[in-house]
Amino acid sequence: MCRAAISLVCNLAFMRVIRLTLRLCAICLATAGIYFVWLVGLVLLFAFKSARYRWRNFILRNWAKVIAAILGMTITVQGKPPRAPFFLVANHLSYVDIIALASRLDCVFVAKSEIRDWFIIGLLCRSFDMIFVDRNRRNDLPRVIGLMEAAWQKHQGVILFPEGTSSKGEAVLPFKPSLLEIAVRTATGVHFAALSYQTPPDERPAYLSVCWWGDMTLAPHALDLLRLREFSATLVFGDEIFIEADRKILAQKLHHAIENHFTPVVLSGEEREAVTIT
Repeated sequence: MCRAAISLVCNLAFMRVIRLTLRLCAICLATAGIYFVWLVGLVLLFAFKSARYRWRNFILRNWAKVIAAILGMTITVQGKPPRAPFFLVANHLSYVDIIALASRLDCVFVAKSEIRDWFIIGLLCRSFDMIFVDRNRRNDLPRVIGLMEAAWQKHQGVILFPEGTSSKGEAVLPFKPSLLEIAVRTATGVHFAALSYQTPPDERPAYLSVCWWGDMTLAPHALDLLRLREFSATLVFGDEIFIEADRKILAQKLHHAIENHFTPVVLSGEEREAVTIT
């Protein structure tokens, strides 16, 4: 009995290593291939600006779908995704939020400036027009707002994570209202979406293996994510659009709306038990 148990554990560990290796190779090959196809398309469509934007959206959306399939990530969508151009806010749990949202929307993301310098990932983000904001410089906001407005003019959706950081999914963190200023200034309606994740009962809980928060290091966390057999993402689009003349009130209403549609990844009191199990 003991030998059988040890053999089972060894086999499971071996399968996880194989899964990690195959997925890592598949992600690299798929990303390199799709990136090359995108570059070829840019050359062919050089003289056609609107066609280049449509090509960019097509490539990003399908890249996200391919990567989700490789990861074993099932995406369940509730509600109707908005059509570009739009301004949308969502809660932030992980770097895979971008995959879930990009697989369903024609969009650009607003993200922290540190991502711009990440190896390979930074290049991909810059190539697909991610808007970087330096959270340590208040005078960076006019530049970022200008880029957001330019994205709308290119018929893109703009997605913002107003929590300012990712969380373990126990609750929706308070929203920072500064980047909502452009929506207030232009009286633009703001859409919202609520994200949540779940893993199978025999896998590590999603708040540890999918959500990326606190002092977790990116590379080890990503490798653990690749070892998962599968996980699910739930993406809920609200049917209400918010317009306000005060960005703080707008932030409060959006926070309340997302909170009402959000399914916690980990409930209060479950964390200690989950850590003990894993």
